[in-house]
Amino acid sequence: MSEYQYYEFLAIDRPLDDDEQAEIRSLSTRARITATSFVNEYHWGNFKGDPNHLMEHYYDAHLYVANWGTHRVMFRLPTDLLDPDVVDEYCVGDQVSAHDSGDVIVLDFTSEDDLGEFDFDYDPETLLSAIVGVRAELAAGDLRPLYLAWLAAYGAWERDEDLFDRDADDDPEPPVPPGLHTLVAGLVGDLLVRWAGLCRGGE
Repeated sequence: MSEYQYYEFLAIDRPLDDDEQAEIRSLSTRARITATSFVNEYHWGNFKGDPNHLMEHYYDAHLYVANWGTHRVMFRLPTDLLDPDVVDEYCVGDQVSAHDSGDVIVLDFTSEDDLGEFDFDYDPETLLSAIVGVRAELAAGDLRPLYLAWLAAYGAWERDEDLFDRDADDDPEPPVPPGLHTLVAGLVGDLLVRWAGLCRGGE
């Protein structure tokens, strides 16, 4: 099976100026780069940039998909809209993590399928635009996506106990946000659930 990696970044709150776009261009000669987006795919080789750095300094949303089973979504928000202490309650190992840098917090959601069985009915180029609305919900104080991500992480732990430190078994469940079922019933909820692997147990 040939290698495939897909990278996409979106600048939502502020477009990149010409100097910033030139800095991003230095990382890839083939990528499609505009003031508000970066898109590239790799069938050999790797992206030279650091997604963590790009999210801290340039972009507000990121998607990474690899055909060996790694899927990653990142969102950047101002800390005055999303409290890092609140986010910390929902963090679980590498599956749901966050770090704050100055006045922004970067959320990192990662799903691993070592068997390579995980697949989407959605084209990767349409996926980030479909779920980027989650960022606006989080900015508005809606914590339902964080709870779904936390739940999925513990579901992954049930399938592979080596994913987390055993001490995490004693961590309390974070608060359950109101209206959780209404998110799951919608398109965004469907994408999040399938992304995180919550439906695998019933497949």
